[in-house]
Amino acid sequence: MPEAFVADFDQRQARSMLESRAARAASALVAMGAGVDVPVAVIMRNDLQHLEVMRAAAQAGTVIVALNWHAAADEVTAICDDSGARFIIVHRDLIDALRSATRGRTVIAVTPGPALCAAYGIDKAQATADPDSVEWSSLIDAHKPLAEREMTRPLMRYTSGSTGAPKGVRRTSSGPRKDFDEVLRRVGAEMLRLKPGSRFFTAAPIYHSAPSTLTSAALATDGVSTVVAAKFEPVAFLATIEAQQITHIYLVPTMMSRLLKLPDDVKARYNLSSIEYCVSTGSPWPHDLKVAMINWWGPVFWESYGATEIGFMTMASSQDALAKPGTAGPMHMGCTILILDADGSKLPPGEPGEIYARMEAFGEFDYSNDPESRTAGEKHSHFSVGDLGWLDEDGFLFITDRKKDMIISGGANIFPAEIEAVLMRAPFVRDVAVFGAPDPEFGEQIVAAIEPSQGWVPNADAVIDFLDGKLARFKYPRIIDFHDALPREDSGKIFKPRLRKPYWEGVGRKI
Repeated sequence: MPEAFVADFDQRQARSMLESRAARAASALVAMGAGVDVPVAVIMRNDLQHLEVMRAAAQAGTVIVALNWHAAADEVTAICDDSGARFIIVHRDLIDALRSATRGRTVIAVTPGPALCAAYGIDKAQATADPDSVEWSSLIDAHKPLAEREMTRPLMRYTSGSTGAPKGVRRTSSGPRKDFDEVLRRVGAEMLRLKPGSRFFTAAPIYHSAPSTLTSAALATDGVSTVVAAKFEPVAFLATIEAQQITHIYLVPTMMSRLLKLPDDVKARYNLSSIEYCVSTGSPWPHDLKVAMINWWGPVFWESYGATEIGFMTMASSQDALAKPGTAGPMHMGCTILILDADGSKLPPGEPGEIYARMEAFGEFDYSNDPESRTAGEKHSHFSVGDLGWLDEDGFLFITDRKKDMIISGGANIFPAEIEAVLMRAPFVRDVAVFGAPDPEFGEQIVAAIEPSQGWVPNADAVIDFLDGKLARFKYPRIIDFHDALPREDSGKIFKPRLRKPYWEGVGRKI
């Protein structure tokens, strides 16, 4: 069997070389005082060096505090202060914009490669600026491999802030420290079905919890190759699958939608027969989208429902999706789920309520900056992240929407995810977000914020015509706004508070 490798669009190296470089980087982190249990902020896009950072931190026992590289300096400062991160590992071209956040902190700079520069329009001056920082590659060259590897990685993730200010999710454990690679290998085996010879590929940003965990699982599993793309571009994504003979993939629904909207002759151009497994997390996966992808790639798709706080809770196969449209699947990896009403009473199968879950595999957690929310979110030793749904008689979970996103109009509960799923089928819609705005008569009215497909002239009447026969009329949006681009995370989540805010300012009610 050929030796496993790691690659981005600039470099490809043996996996053993990655581990060797990571061991030297781990030694450097320990020597600098950024070793066991020390939080280190990482602000990077997807590249091979990001994988080195992840493995180095795993070996040194460093706590990675992964930040969105789009974040403003004040946001970075707030998260670094909250987490206690005194070290920042960052792509060199981002340093100038984050200058105020780096003051008083040790900055380790990573020079972006040509493919990353091309993907994000980074000029050479930006890529080589800031001589005061420590260079990542120089640290590796200056140190010998770490002799005694801690091999723990206490996680600290910040929620995306899609429903409020980001919360720091910190893993806790009252028992003995454990090799986190063991947890990751279990994720690789049970969730990704990885085996020696598998080739894992993602273009999703690995600063997010799900792609980071799954990429880490691939890196921790013996004999598995890992490929990352700097950003998602549909044609390049398909070309990479063919060229690298990719077997395992992580995608999010918005990426699938963009792939499906490629012309048929482009889709037919690429040989995708190597694909064995594709998993999606993070945002609802409309049934029509699932069926279309299964018809194209075959029954290789799995959907997982999870949360940063709890982990991956359910898994739905392609067969599950076809047999039970809309399901997020049965529980796995020892997860238990309760559906509770507003009083905290357990609801029977088929009755919708708030989803509470417990997941032993990933350990306990707390919020670094909001302990009240941690306490308030727990009932019956299970925790809620604010999603609504129900379980069927077979124990399959169905998710209706986020509790905070639900629109109550004229006494009716309206779930934006349902409307969004229909609108995303429209050929003239590239992206969409549905939310509630105040209404003096009905309490709330439905707003659809639409990012049009390229070349389509926005037309609200065409949107309403498309909905005819697909939704009940009381679910039609009363306001349709068109946007050049929606504030969507690379992970697929939309920052709905930014869209809601103009409607709710000055009305004397909370969003």
